[in-house]
Amino acid sequence: MHVITIDYDICNSCKRCYKACFNDCIVWYPEKNLPVPTYPQQCATCNWCELSCPDGAVKVIPHNPVRIPEPYPRSFYPKSYVAE
Repeated sequence: MHVITIDYDICNSCKRCYKACFNDCIVWYPEKNLPVPTYPQQCATCNWCELSCPDGAVKVIPHNPVRIPEPYPRSFYPKSYVAE
């Protein structure tokens, strides 16, 4: 599951991360006046919440169970590489 963290020592309660999240993974609690990550399993890892935060308080850590394969070496496809 993806992890969404908010550093409340840095957060200035601007609501930008809450407004940027189209999957409602971050919910605004008016009684605390703070954003709270509630549904990280629905996170699309678009990072709009992280990018919209002016103070850098929001961090999205994706969990990708599928490993990205290593690229083939140049010797497999010598014509596909530009000579250096």
